[in-house]
Amino acid sequence: MSPRRYRLGQRLAGVDLTRERILDAARAVLTGQDRLTIDLVAQHADVARMTVYNQFGSKAGVLEALFDQLAQKGGLTRLPTVFQQPDPDLALEAFVATFCGFWSSDRAVLRRLRALAALDVELGQLIRTRDEWRRGGLRTLLARRGVERSDTVDILYALTSFETFDALAGTDRASEDVCATVLDAARKLLT
Repeated sequence: MSPRRYRLGQRLAGVDLTRERILDAARAVLTGQDRLTIDLVAQHADVARMTVYNQFGSKAGVLEALFDQLAQKGGLTRLPTVFQQPDPDLALEAFVATFCGFWSSDRAVLRRLRALAALDVELGQLIRTRDEWRRGGLRTLLARRGVERSDTVDILYALTSFETFDALAGTDRASEDVCATVLDAARKLLT
């Protein structure tokens, strides 16, 4: 018999803390390095490389988990209620506001992720996939308004992008002001 008692609850809590530490390290690497590798993440998290692989399976797994963490912290979990909004105009406004809130939640990391995506094929594909979810959401919301034109979807897709948000926000413009500008442009497009 082992001299030490095994406590599953404590072990799971330790795994969760390690996972958080790895994701925090990935954020740190993204903001301070010109590339993201499992080795750099493990080094910053002060864990073995195998620990990162055991937790996430691959670099793509780390990035997916990081995207999920950013989405959670940035309020994208509110999107299901946006699509439950019966008024299509209010639903579109809530959609725009939700993405403005998300884009402003961690601009430095989001900017860095998108910049690195130009050089990293795997990261680029993950971002394109998530951006297409936003396009699909816009299609759904516009269909409820009776708008079927793909160019309207494309324009709203561009208006609700991080790149548009980041350019409009600049260095000192408040997120609320950017959101109001994007909403105003969306309303004008749809009238």
